[in-house]
Amino acid sequence: MANARQTLEVLARDLERVFGARLQSLIAYESLTPESNLHSLAIVDGLTFQDLAACLPLADGWHRRGLEVPLMLSAGELKRTMDIFPLEYAGIIATHTVVRGRNPFDGMEIPPDDLRRGCEAQAKGHLIHLREAFLESHGETASIVRLIGASAAPFRALLTHIARLTDEEGRASFTDDDLTRFAETRIGIPAPVVRDVFAAVGQSSIADPTALLARYLEAAQRVWEFVDRWR
Repeated sequence: MANARQTLEVLARDLERVFGARLQSLIAYESLTPESNLHSLAIVDGLTFQDLAACLPLADGWHRRGLEVPLMLSAGELKRTMDIFPLEYAGIIATHTVVRGRNPFDGMEIPPDDLRRGCEAQAKGHLIHLREAFLESHGETASIVRLIGASAAPFRALLTHIARLTDEEGRASFTDDDLTRFAETRIGIPAPVVRDVFAAVGQSSIADPTALLARYLEAAQRVWEFVDRWR
């Protein structure tokens, strides 16, 4: 954590040199994507091509320090895009830490209906992707193994978004065990299916991958139906 804070301080100083007083906020947040690099959001007063050009020589240094290039938005852009990316912003709001300036999310709230629609779109898209990818695999075992492994992280992210949507305690983070229990008790997905999909990341072989994919597709269908009915 100390190293992460030091790295974020370097980022903050870099952005202060580029934007000066126009840097309103810098926050760090957790990402649901597999990579471990640090993610951040910078809110600035106006964003021009010249600003981006000034940041360009700094990007390699950020990457070497384990930073993703920060998401940069103006305050107006942040407010006007909350309804377009509700799940993404909900994840940032749930896990963010202020590094510089004010908290840009003070007084902001994402309507539950926007979150539900975002979850439904993600759930249906995941189901459609699995169906299409199976057909494109031509039934080859190795291709099905890769399909399941590659889709595990998006499936974990989807379950996390839905768990946040329905969690009355307002928790920000969920372990794999939390998500497995949630999927079984709230959605009706057998726990072994979730565990087997999560465990498929990076695997070169799976015992009977076609059978697992069949159960996985049924689970993805249940996820979509759950979100579609949830109010």
